Amino acid sequence: MKRVGIRDVAARAGVSISTVSNALNRPEQVSAALGARIRTIADDLGYVPLHAARQLRAGRSGLLGMTVINIANPFFAELVAGAEDAAAAAGLSILVGNASDDAARESHHLELFDRVQVEGALVSPFGDPSPGIARLRARGVPVVMVDAVDDAGILPSVSFNDVAGGRLAAEHLLACGRRRLAFVGAREEVRQVRERLAGTRAAVAQVAGATVEPIWTRRTTSETGIAFGAEIAARDAASRPDGIVTSNDHLAIGLVHGLLSHGVRVPEDIAVVGYDDIEFAAIATVPLTSIRQPAREMGRRAAELLIAAIAGEAPPPDPAVVYAPELIARASTGSG
Repeated sequence: MKRVGIRDVAARAGVSISTVSNALNRPEQVSAALGARIRTIADDLGYVPLHAARQLRAGRSGLLGMTVINIANPFFAELVAGAEDAAAAAGLSILVGNASDDAARESHHLELFDRVQVEGALVSPFGDPSPGIARLRARGVPVVMVDAVDDAGILPSVSFNDVAGGRLAAEHLLACGRRRLAFVGAREEVRQVRERLAGTRAAVAQVAGATVEPIWTRRTTSETGIAFGAEIAARDAASRPDGIVTSNDHLAIGLVHGLLSHGVRVPEDIAVVGYDDIEFAAIATVPLTSIRQPAREMGRRAAELLIAAIAGEAPPPDPAVVYAPELIARASTGSG
């Protein structure tokens, strides 16, 4: 007989998996009536929480593994926080590996996950899928891709429509009358960045006389942004872009600082759009227009998919969850 999972309880109750988790593990976060109803449904169905079931099975670690591209970027820190929310609700802990923009470090973390026998892995890949993912799957360890998709359509994934995000950012700049765009981003081997540039190019192609110049950097810190701002400011006015899309907010905030420090006005001379809409975007010296990603929700949803897979639940009909972009307009493009 198929084991009753948390998804079954959620379906019977007509609520989300996270609501069921809260009712069973953090009852103070739901109303007393709803909590009582969910607990009654769970008892009627014979649901055994994952952490209790795990205690009946010898040799399990109680750990999930999670790799992220660079946890210094607040977007990835929020991804981890969301995943930890769901893991804690299920009585699990997360071992986090920070790739720090290095594919070799990512591979090392996946090897570590294999050695410590994590029960499942969340992978936000730096580049192409690592052999470490195949090793985990060969051992029967469930894997969910985060902020990325599985081209083979085998692994569940939670991602963001980065092509649409890049297009939305460029369309906003073009609507503001900008025609000489630049795309300043991390290394081209990062898939999310390539897709954002593809979206930017698609928008530019629809406007006569508009152009886009890719500018690549090895790092995407605010310090790197400051340096690129200075380099762009040093150009003569005719050769400068008048609108810039960046691959993340850290880079954009530094870029704005570098431009302002060298006498280039934002947004009068150059309008700037960031990506991720981190907390600091709204309170920067020039509040930053940005493409919002629901990072914490994405991390939580990915962990819920992974926990369901560990529990042996049937995968959802569409294992690829894709979030849509939202542009938050602020002063860096003359809005807000």
